[in-house]
Amino acid sequence: MAQANPVYPVIWQTDHVLLIDQTRLPNEYDSVEVHRSEEMAIAIETMIVRGAPAIGVAAAYGVYLGARDIETGDRAEFLTQLEQIAERLRATRPTAVNLFWAIDQMMKVAYYTEGSVDAIKTVLLETARTINADDIRTCQQIGDHSLSILPSTPAKLRILTHCNAGALATAGYGTALGVVRSAWTAERLERVYADETRPRLQGAKLTAWECVQEGIPVTVITDNMAAHCMKIGMIDLVIVGADRIAANGDAANKIGTYSLSLVAKAHNIPFYVAAPLSTIDFAIADGAQIPIEERNPNEVYQIGDTILCPTTGVEFYNPAFDVTPAELITAIITEHGAIAPSELRDRLKAKSAIEI
Repeated sequence: MAQANPVYPVIWQTDHVLLIDQTRLPNEYDSVEVHRSEEMAIAIETMIVRGAPAIGVAAAYGVYLGARDIETGDRAEFLTQLEQIAERLRATRPTAVNLFWAIDQMMKVAYYTEGSVDAIKTVLLETARTINADDIRTCQQIGDHSLSILPSTPAKLRILTHCNAGALATAGYGTALGVVRSAWTAERLERVYADETRPRLQGAKLTAWECVQEGIPVTVITDNMAAHCMKIGMIDLVIVGADRIAANGDAANKIGTYSLSLVAKAHNIPFYVAAPLSTIDFAIADGAQIPIEERNPNEVYQIGDTILCPTTGVEFYNPAFDVTPAELITAIITEHGAIAPSELRDRLKAKSAIEI
């Protein structure tokens, strides 16, 4: 299959970061220049950049941008100010563990790098760029590993996905949509069915846009159509991404994922999670401990300038994520291959030997 120009949502540009403004897609393809750490924090909070791996990469650059602006040459004072910058970035999105993982990697480098403050700043930039490049390679490995575990029949698969776990949600290529890309390249894909993913419509706006860029056949359905589509035989498997996976295999992903897993189970359809090992939070025993971000209620009652329902005398609830229990997940597809959720604890024992 012919390959389209790759999409890279987070790019280092000599002295600043260039972000694709995902709030403007699919109607406008625009970018935002980020020169300061606070600008990066705002970009993450306002979902200019979104998706757990992409947020992690962006946050790594945010740490460097903050470090670059620290004027002191005193190492202890520098590290104190850098911790404040790291805390600001950690506060932007509470559920996506890749955010915390990337910031922790940057802070470890800051503490363990010997030499001057300028030397630390240099290594911080190198580390952020390495995190960026590693994420692209990791997503490609996830896609490659998926080919050996996808159902052998039918010859060409019809895959349902939820939210956006594509190139836009990572440093490039994607996790769940990376699996789709690999299946398309290997001529194992017939069509993608993209849940629209209320309330922010990432499936309709972003997943569909990415598929169009590469000529991948895509059909957008509303979230409440999934059960019907499965019942009449339109779906062969479900693949989603994840923002945080607990040690027991429970996985947090965009709101609506849990209900999708229940429907897939009812119809005996495989349900896969595609995510890098850095998304697994071994410090959390199960999904009950995963913090769930609640967002502004206006995302529920308003799309653009259109008000969808009464706003006076009505309450709104807007959790951004839900947790799918491990027993509903067929396998977690990582850069090290497919792992049954029950095997993650073994990974915990060996994690010191795994570079994540």
